[in-house]
Amino acid sequence: MAESTQLQVETRTRNDRARDFLSKLRAYCFFDPLIWLYTIVLGTVSLLSSLFDSEGVTQHRVARLWARMILGTIGASVTIEGLKKIDTSRAHVYVVNHLSALDIPVLYASLPFEFRILAKKELFRYPFLGWHLRRSGQIPVVLDNPKASIRSLQLAVAAVKHNMSLVVFPEGGRSEDGHLQSFMGGAFFAAIRSQAEIVPMTLVGTYETLKMNSFHIKPQPIKLLVGDPIFTTGLTTRDTEALSAKARAVIADSYYAHSPLPHLREKHLQRQESQS
Repeated sequence: MAESTQLQVETRTRNDRARDFLSKLRAYCFFDPLIWLYTIVLGTVSLLSSLFDSEGVTQHRVARLWARMILGTIGASVTIEGLKKIDTSRAHVYVVNHLSALDIPVLYASLPFEFRILAKKELFRYPFLGWHLRRSGQIPVVLDNPKASIRSLQLAVAAVKHNMSLVVFPEGGRSEDGHLQSFMGGAFFAAIRSQAEIVPMTLVGTYETLKMNSFHIKPQPIKLLVGDPIFTTGLTTRDTEALSAKARAVIADSYYAHSPLPHLREKHLQRQESQS
């Protein structure tokens, strides 16, 4: 009986290794080269279109096509819940957790309205991606320079006041372990200054599909969960921290309730206890 059990374990191990090898082969030889091709070709189209469209409308459409091609190529299905309760004709500040390099394609493919991204300035230095971000009117944030950060936030406030929605990753960068990180206050400062509603959104499944510092794409079902708007009417910049904490709590509850990694919920609760 023991020998039979050991043989079954060894067989499963070999099968798991074979599946992992084939999965990596598919990602490295098919998914990744095609994504780079889409990025280069459509990045060039986006740059050329910016010569004729200074408002960024065409670039946004190109970005949506780029995103849909990526998700279609890797076969990632995206389920969107809760978006119908949002009046997308009005400008909002959408805040969302950041798990993967696939988060941006998922958002472009899923959100049916034009928006601008408040992103780290480092992203603007990448060829094609950075050029698209800059030419399409995305807003760079310098995290280690308070004065430059304030200037960027003023641009964000102006965009919202002109009825352009913002999409922000308030964690400032991707999660290395799938765990929700601390939130920075920039998005909430901009929302309060423009008196725009905060819309908390939760991504689930992109971490499992493509982890940080990896090129091994393993398609998994992805969810984009849209929470109830959080009003900023009457708030002042002194309320930035409290507003950030409120939005983080909403996203944390949503994420850990739907994450395919159950142990993350316990890790989140332990962190909450240690901070209290």
